[in-house]
Amino acid sequence: MLDALGYASLDELVDTAVPAGIRSSAGLDLPPARSEEQILADLRELAGRNVLKTQLIGQGFSGTHTPPVILRNVLESPAWYTAYTPYQPEISQGRLEALLNFQTMVADLTGLPVANASMLDESSAAAEAVLLMRRANRAGADARTVIDANLFPQTIAVIRGRADALGFEVEVADLSTGLPEGAISGIVLQQPGDDGAVQDHSTVIAEAKDRGAMVTVIADLLSLTLIVPPGEQGADIAVGNTQRFGVPLFYGGPHAAYLAVREGLERSLPGRLVGVSKDQQGRPAYRLALQTREQHIRREKATSNICTAQALLAITASMYAVYHGPEGLRGIAERTHAHARALAGALEKAGVELVRHAYFDTIRVRVPGRAAAVVAAAATAGFNLRHVDPDTVSVSFDETTTDEIVTAVAAVFGGTIDSTASSSCAQSQNPITGGVDSATDAQNDGVAGSYAFDPALVRTSAYLTHPIFHSVRSETQMLRYLRRLADRDLALDRTMIPLGSCTMKLNSTAEMAAISWPEFAGIHPYAPADQTAGWRELIRRLEDWLIEITGYDGISLQPNAGSQGEYAGLLAIRRYHLANGHAERDICLIPASAHGTNAASAVLAGLRVVVVKNTPDGHIDMADLEAKIAEHAGDLAAIMITYPSTYGVYDVDVREVCDKVHAAGGQVYIDGANMNALVGLAKPGEFGGDVSHLNLHKTFAIPHGGGGPGVGPVAVAEHLVPYLPGDPVAGGASGTSISASEGGVPVVATLFGSAGVLPISYAYVAMMGADGLTRATESALLSANYVAARLRDHFPVLFTGNRGLVAHECILDLRELTAASGVTAEDVAKRLIDFGFHAPTLAFPVAGTLMVEPTESEDLAEIERFIEAMIAIRAEIDDIVAGIHALEDSPLRNAPHPAAVVVSDDWDRPYTREQGAFPVERLRVDKYFPPVSRIDGAFGDRNLVCACPPPEAFEG
Repeated sequence: MLDALGYASLDELVDTAVPAGIRSSAGLDLPPARSEEQILADLRELAGRNVLKTQLIGQGFSGTHTPPVILRNVLESPAWYTAYTPYQPEISQGRLEALLNFQTMVADLTGLPVANASMLDESSAAAEAVLLMRRANRAGADARTVIDANLFPQTIAVIRGRADALGFEVEVADLSTGLPEGAISGIVLQQPGDDGAVQDHSTVIAEAKDRGAMVTVIADLLSLTLIVPPGEQGADIAVGNTQRFGVPLFYGGPHAAYLAVREGLERSLPGRLVGVSKDQQGRPAYRLALQTREQHIRREKATSNICTAQALLAITASMYAVYHGPEGLRGIAERTHAHARALAGALEKAGVELVRHAYFDTIRVRVPGRAAAVVAAAATAGFNLRHVDPDTVSVSFDETTTDEIVTAVAAVFGGTIDSTASSSCAQSQNPITGGVDSATDAQNDGVAGSYAFDPALVRTSAYLTHPIFHSVRSETQMLRYLRRLADRDLALDRTMIPLGSCTMKLNSTAEMAAISWPEFAGIHPYAPADQTAGWRELIRRLEDWLIEITGYDGISLQPNAGSQGEYAGLLAIRRYHLANGHAERDICLIPASAHGTNAASAVLAGLRVVVVKNTPDGHIDMADLEAKIAEHAGDLAAIMITYPSTYGVYDVDVREVCDKVHAAGGQVYIDGANMNALVGLAKPGEFGGDVSHLNLHKTFAIPHGGGGPGVGPVAVAEHLVPYLPGDPVAGGASGTSISASEGGVPVVATLFGSAGVLPISYAYVAMMGADGLTRATESALLSANYVAARLRDHFPVLFTGNRGLVAHECILDLRELTAASGVTAEDVAKRLIDFGFHAPTLAFPVAGTLMVEPTESEDLAEIERFIEAMIAIRAEIDDIVAGIHALEDSPLRNAPHPAAVVVSDDWDRPYTREQGAFPVERLRVDKYFPPVSRIDGAFGDRNLVCACPPPEAFEG
């Protein structure tokens, strides 16, 4: 590879490509690299420091059983966790079907017609719902949002933080007494409430509608098998999380949130939306619908920065619903509710005061002055309760609760469980509740049972009626269904995914091993600190290592996506200026070469975006930068630089850019999305950055999981440390207080965000060590430059740096070829599927181009296979230019070629079946056939269908 580039050594290549002005003078000060066996032993020791108890804290996080067939074949399967976001739908039909199941599940349970393909977590989803109400209602800038005081405190804190950034008013009020006076754009309710109450919200919802306000209900999905859903109550929006559908606690995440809306709001819906379209032969096919809503496309016009969803966890939750079906989910809800009723009865008999008498799974009790003692006694007995305040304790039951647990909890309060009641939970006719465990009986006969809430709130409508939720009832069926879906997709377990900007590199199995260990996965995010010593030590070490790697002084691991990290970093800058009395500083300069989500994040942090031009060779236009700084000298807040730029080049004058912005009183945000081109060579905190976010799901090996989970830590210089994201439950395990308005504000519901996947990055850094991390960066540069050099004669490389070199990615310019042949970048992307490749990044950051990032984890043979495919495609383009094939009849325009098309008796194309299916010889040995041909995206947007189509849609 070096010979092809004309360099004698890797060091010589790196010294030429990376500007000397940003290089670190010393290497990374990290512990020596450890072997796989050593890191697994280390993780075992850390896991052993955590104390695993039965978690009854609740507050939005519940114990659950992940069916082993789903645990092994989704969460722990590289076919699912190494997949990319399904932007290329022809090779993503399996995960798209799974996500469509998720949308259907959510829509059915919430009683609303449109649900998206997951959100990041419940609290940030609630904040997105508030923003959705404000822009859809258009009630006026002075109209405030009113949120019920009976929301979880972490949700209130996150909503307040988002509202504060955007400068609109949020009022917290007891909505059980009615709405406050004044203009209101929307209200937010929760069912069941923070105190466990199941309330009839119909009166306040009707009052809100009469006054022109929209309504969001945060709803527990399991409870909706028993309780009238938000859509039937008149809500416009429902949000919540799906964690208790088979996803471990994970010390707070990652967990897939959901957001569902009424008709008319689908085009304003944040997040990704799976829709049904058709392929060239008219067969139903899935795709992401309405993609122009996404913030990396809309940039500063975006109204959301939810770029990373939680696809892997949404798929897990959807498969949990497929496996259990409506009758199974209802049975779990019945048993959970029966346990709560049994405890409530025992406590009342013992003279313990219940705060609420209408509930689903949570019992809140008053124990004046004894809350701490009761919680301590419960911990000694092996389970955690929620310490609400000195006089109040909550107990939340779930799928994992047993009769023995209920008996033990009652004993802590001095109560006893009636033996008849305690043995009833597994029976079909439940003596405690009078309910039935058969969803079919309840839905068809109207038998709803007797519950501990108003009979008017008992659900009678059907849900999960699609055949997919009734046809998988054995492990054999589930195993084969998961395998069938996985076989339809292309992920890193099959092939290189050469996506620029997204760093799709392989992660070792040893890194993944620990995340499902119960000592890590079974810990509640609000468990007492003395039970989470292992987690906190792992996080402390990882924070120290990331600070060393970036050159900053402080870091927060709270943001659970790169977009959230951007938002948190810019929010820190904004709050820093406000704290220093500079409210006028609200301009964020963003070069045209910046990462796609940057502008959206800036807007949501309360900043105004001004774009800085780039020169024709891809570098920041210094003259335009100076002009923009001069124009906004008094109101400049920051510049947001992606480094190396999204154009794939190192700006040699980045220090000068930083100095100019600092001189004008601004801060420098260096987007760390491309940190894999810097680790071990340069530190953004040393060459001018004040803040950077990192993408642990890129540089630090957390797999993308089909579009999430992600982690976007934000690292800052010393003066910004006070403005890092705050604790969403500042009262600790009690969760009684909301973070203060000064300092940092939380961006998600838990202090450490998606903690459950942090052992992956911890293991990665520990096993690589300083030398390994540096070598990875150097190898990424080598691979990208090798691809650029080999393909330059076939596809021009758009931007380059010193001596024609690129950074870790390169942009192949197809625009002249398109002009000559009509072949588009999309044609090339679809044709690559026939070669068994996921396409490079399409049309971003420059329309008509492909951005390629081979990463350091691909070996030379796989890189050569990609180069061979691209050269073969260039030859097919030349055939079109030469008139051998018309564009519309060419293999490129008709790509990809599924097996059904290749073997069809109706083959009438001017090229051979062999050229269509086996364009190079090696494909005869190992061939991937996509399940569908090219999908008609425009048809899917015009005819929006975003729930599971009936089976007859696939006949013929």
